[in-house]
Amino acid sequence: GTKKKAACPGLGLFYTVLSAFLFSVASLFLKKIEDVHSVEVSAFRCVFQMAFVLPGLIYYKTGFLGPKGKRIFLFFRGFLGSSAMILLYYAFQVMPLADATVITFSSPVFTSLLAWIFLKEKYSIWDLLFTLFAITGVVLIARPPFLFGSNVTGIEGSYTDHLKGTIAAITSTVSAASTFVILRKVGKSVHYFLSIWYYAVIGLIGCVIALFVMNEWRLPYCGKDRVLLILIGLLGLGGQIFLTKALQIEKAGPVAIMKTMDVVFAFILQILFLNHLPTWWTVGGALCVVASSSGTAIRKWRQSLKKAKENEI
Repeated sequence: GTKKKAACPGLGLFYTVLSAFLFSVASLFLKKIEDVHSVEVSAFRCVFQMAFVLPGLIYYKTGFLGPKGKRIFLFFRGFLGSSAMILLYYAFQVMPLADATVITFSSPVFTSLLAWIFLKEKYSIWDLLFTLFAITGVVLIARPPFLFGSNVTGIEGSYTDHLKGTIAAITSTVSAASTFVILRKVGKSVHYFLSIWYYAVIGLIGCVIALFVMNEWRLPYCGKDRVLLILIGLLGLGGQIFLTKALQIEKAGPVAIMKTMDVVFAFILQILFLNHLPTWWTVGGALCVVASSSGTAIRKWRQSLKKAKENEI
């Protein structure tokens, strides 16, 4: 028989770095938009997602609702996933880019905790240690006044906005972790395109309702903001495609570790284009969060390798 052509070594990790770069640039463009609410930006992102996924649904003949027994899971996946995106975009707009990125990077730690609660997956003392490290990192970035005093430096705007952004980023992280748990529960019984479809449709409906309630729906006044909106949609879509391709040809552990480049790119772009130097508190928090998420990823990777060897035996 014909031999399958070997994949280029390191291609999956390259895709991961490229995905991280595209997501980071999209976040930078979000900071540059002046007169568009984060919910409206999320609505445009959902439109791009729908336009990309619709041909795939038709081609693979998956339908638009999915299996009857899985629709409730798909609904919550869409609701929580879109909520995570909206809250993340809000956090990017009201707090430093690196701070918001670091907080959301703690998602793997919360995923392990929620998987232990809802899926009865193993949760060891190491997982608890990584969770505490992540919480420490978030506290160093948030710097609550009752611990650090009233004079908080290195933030954008008022501390009230910084605190709101921190809460939004944490809630976004927990929501994203919840979607991962739901996707684990669903497994491979639902096509990947259908999962994104629910995410985009429910997100768009929620965004439109929220915009009319808040009376925030408006087209950007200048051409620059309109171009940035389109670029955010394209870059976000490209980042998701390359991350998916990376997970298809590379193990999840190395991909999760390489995703630490999200934090690196966020720091670089913040310094170069936003002229905002991160404080040592942010750097310390970033080290704690990156250490905890990398430790979680390495541990899960080693467990999967060990299970694979046992299955071979």
